[in-house]
Amino acid sequence: MVRPLEGIKVLDLSRALAGPYCTMMLADMGAEVIKIEIPERGDDSRAWGPPFIEGESAYFISVNRNKKSMTLNLKKEKSVEIIHRLIKQADVLIENFRPGTMEKLSLSYDEVKEINPKIIYCSISGFGQDGPYRLLPGMDQVLQGMGGLMSITGEPDGPPIKVGVAVADIAGGMFAAYGIVVALFNRETGGKGQMIDLSLLDCQVAWLTYRAGSFFASGEIPKPLGSGHPVIVPYQAFKAKDVYVNVAAGNDQLWQKFCKALGLENIMNEQRFATNAMRVKNREEIIEIIGDVICTKKADEWLKILTEAGVPCGPIYNMDKIFSDPQVLHREMVKELEHPTAGKVKVTGIPIKLSNTPGEILKAPPVLGQHTKEILSELGFKEIEIEKLYEEKVI
Repeated sequence: MVRPLEGIKVLDLSRALAGPYCTMMLADMGAEVIKIEIPERGDDSRAWGPPFIEGESAYFISVNRNKKSMTLNLKKEKSVEIIHRLIKQADVLIENFRPGTMEKLSLSYDEVKEINPKIIYCSISGFGQDGPYRLLPGMDQVLQGMGGLMSITGEPDGPPIKVGVAVADIAGGMFAAYGIVVALFNRETGGKGQMIDLSLLDCQVAWLTYRAGSFFASGEIPKPLGSGHPVIVPYQAFKAKDVYVNVAAGNDQLWQKFCKALGLENIMNEQRFATNAMRVKNREEIIEIIGDVICTKKADEWLKILTEAGVPCGPIYNMDKIFSDPQVLHREMVKELEHPTAGKVKVTGIPIKLSNTPGEILKAPPVLGQHTKEILSELGFKEIEIEKLYEEKVI
């Protein structure tokens, strides 16, 4: 089957996580992604570890499948011809340097569109290409804090807690992929190439959704609630006799089923708890009552009881449980690949399931510079020219 982005060529000047996550999404759907890396060192994340698998960073492996790696020192004068040839052939250029860096490399959007007017040029940065913070470095930890996420994550009265994966970077990568596909669609329907200015802070603000909505409506500053939900009760983790279990009684009908399953018919229709609004108002009292019941049985027992009652619930998995779960495996969310140096490696699967043009994981993440000669040959460079470029440390 033809994947939906086959024929699209992406010149990837990004590194670390936000940009690479974006280009992985594009590559999974068939785009040819040429990852430009610094000679000898490569993407920053190649050094992030342990763990390493035969010298290859597990972090790097997790977000760089289906790509080609080419080394190129953009600060060398002789790189100009190479990068210009690549730009002429590219549909998309993506970078996540600090604003101003691409201008220093003579690769600003205005300069690149002179070479290729139809190019989609995506710049990912911490704070965007304009505004008072534009030149500040934007790392995920910083953005989770400034974007409000850490203020609503964690236990009440506890220290600020970040999410366990770099969600500011990943959100930026996902929004970037969305923006690129939108821009490509616009171009294909009669539009032109254009620039995408993507700020990780903007992405985090957009993610605040209903927490921001509550603040706009009430003026009250939201606080962390542990595993609880600000406007639905009960909707959180409870400690069973052995481990925690998640319960999500998201409406009053489910509340009725939940009470019957727990043997709490005596409070089911009490005015204090009969509606979700009243349960939110009396959160502490009802959570204590539920907690006293849940702790009397093991988690597996409650999961069986609640599932049979039609109440949404689930276990809280560690990684070993996630990647042995039959649903996860059935949905092909674990993929094994043969890596050139690391041998067999596993990566997560593709979450978007298209019926006619599905994505596919075909190639393991590349070793540094694996495709440099191949790409240069396709650009018209002769063997002797390529060898000279190696000698002069241009590639």
